[in-house]
Amino acid sequence: MSSVQYGERTIKYSFLEKCELKSHYISVEKGEGVTLKGKPIPKQDADKLILKKAKWILDKLDLVSSICEGDIVTGARMQYLGRKYYIQLVINNEFTSIDINFTESKFIITLPTHLNIQEHLVNAFERYFRIKAHEKIQPLICKKSKLTGLTYKNIKFMKLEKRWGSCTANNTIIINFNAVKLPYSLIEYLIIHELVHTKIKNHSKEFWAELSKHLPNWKELDAKMMDMKM
Repeated sequence: MSSVQYGERTIKYSFLEKCELKSHYISVEKGEGVTLKGKPIPKQDADKLILKKAKWILDKLDLVSSICEGDIVTGARMQYLGRKYYIQLVINNEFTSIDINFTESKFIITLPTHLNIQEHLVNAFERYFRIKAHEKIQPLICKKSKLTGLTYKNIKFMKLEKRWGSCTANNTIIINFNAVKLPYSLIEYLIIHELVHTKIKNHSKEFWAELSKHLPNWKELDAKMMDMKM
C-alpha cells in the first residue's frame, strides 16, 4: 500500500499490475479503496498519477464512504457477469417507471422521484436480472446439453435463497436468476452441474466422476462457487 499527501488529506492506494493495459486507470470502490491499474512504473510516477486525479479521488472516496452496504445509489456497484459495475441514478419525472440501461461500463438507472426508493429499485433489478438470465443462460443450457448429451425436460428461472440451481425428479432444471451475476466460467459450471443431475440425482462418487468427464477442473470451479454470494 502506497500513499501521497494532498493538502491535509492522505490518499492511500494500491497498485494492480495489468501489463495488457495501454494506459493507467484509477478506480475507487467501497471496501477496496483506491487502486491504480496498469503496466509497472516507478513509485514516483505512480504518485504523480494519483495526485493528478486527487480531487476526483477524494470526491469518490467521500461518496463511497457514505453508501450503506447493498444500497442502490449513485456510486454503488452492482455485480453482473462476474464484474462489479458503477451505478448512476438519473431522476427524470417524465418517466413513469424505472428504466435500467447497461452500457457495458455502468448501469444508468432513470426513474421518477417517487420511485427513488430502495424497495422499488431492488425489485427493478430483480426483474432485470430475471430477463437477462433468460437471455444469457437459457441458450447456454441448450448448447451444453447438446455438447454433453445430457438432456432435460424444462428450464425454470426462480429466486432461490440458498442455492444457485437444482434439478427436479422429472429433470426440470431450476436456475437462480441471480446466477447471471456470476462469471461465465461459473455459469457454465452451474449448468453442467445441473445437467449431470439429470443422469445422477445425488452427489455420489459416480456424480463427480461424470462431472469430471465434462469439466476436468470441476474442483477449482466448485471451490470458487462456494465463495460466491447469492
